[in-house]
Amino acid sequence: MLSSLSTEDLIPKDHPIRKIRRVVDEVLAELDDEFDSMYSRIGRPSVPPEQLLKATILMALYTVRSERAFCERLNYDLLFKWFLDLAIDAKSFDPTTFTKNRDRLLEHEIADRFFAAVVKQAQLRRYTSSEHFSVDGTLLQAWASHKSFKPKDGSGNEPPPGAGRNAEVGWHGQKRSNATHESTTDPDSRLYRKSHNTAAMLCYSGHLLMENRNALIVDAELTFADGYAERATALEMLARLPPMSRRRTVAGDKGYDTRGFVADARALGFTPHVAQNNTRQRSAIDGRTTRHAGHGVSMRIRKRIEEPFGWMKTVGGSRKLRYIGRERNRAWFKINAAVYNLIRITALDAAST
Repeated sequence: MLSSLSTEDLIPKDHPIRKIRRVVDEVLAELDDEFDSMYSRIGRPSVPPEQLLKATILMALYTVRSERAFCERLNYDLLFKWFLDLAIDAKSFDPTTFTKNRDRLLEHEIADRFFAAVVKQAQLRRYTSSEHFSVDGTLLQAWASHKSFKPKDGSGNEPPPGAGRNAEVGWHGQKRSNATHESTTDPDSRLYRKSHNTAAMLCYSGHLLMENRNALIVDAELTFADGYAERATALEMLARLPPMSRRRTVAGDKGYDTRGFVADARALGFTPHVAQNNTRQRSAIDGRTTRHAGHGVSMRIRKRIEEPFGWMKTVGGSRKLRYIGRERNRAWFKINAAVYNLIRITALDAAST
């Protein structure tokens, strides 16, 4: 039977995904030249890279755990087909398409370019502040178990005889550290814990730089997890911001109240509005900073940086990272942050109309 029905007719006119797709199309239009250089003109027809990027956006929006699960759902989910500009009877592409094209996307830094293009859309709409920022970091669990954390010299890698595939392992009395051990599953992950009240886990450290006007993410980074990553990465992200002659502010929690971070932030032209830490040491900031009303405003607004972290861990599926290696997980983290910005931009567009 012939039918003129299309996916465009099946998606409600007031569905929120339409607003998100409109912004996504504006962002992808800026990356056309980059996509053209990636797409081969010879050989068999391939899946366009912008379609793979759209698929990744859908995985973050609808909490699809894996690429294989997404390809299965694409066969029957008409909203997914509409978002990817596919016909109703179009078959899903193979999950290995993501694997074969991932290195190409990493080589061209598409995740970084896509995130920058989304931030640019927010700046064109005048939704972002160029003077007041907040910074924070969190731990993201790696796709590796404690059993894979073994000595680097190769000792202790053999399972007990007859133990089976999932052998029990006891580490009581053993000293394990990142200096002597590494994960055989994901060597880039690090065994780390953020406080004494939590268990150590193999993880990465995710960092966000948020502007304080509408709580949009202006920079995101994924690094190895250690005790210095948060402050060092925060300074790197601040240094990547466009220079200004006017003094700017950066807010942070007690973990940023160190002499080194405060001095380096001031050298970059930022007044550190960090929470004072007087428990074991003297705070690196004093009444000359805290007496101003702006410090109190920064202390109140900086807590909103937990909103994107919460969304990325729950809806975005980044509580436990899905890839092996820092570069792949970093690209996923960047796209996750960009998708959060897309949701915020569409909400702000709706509020302004």
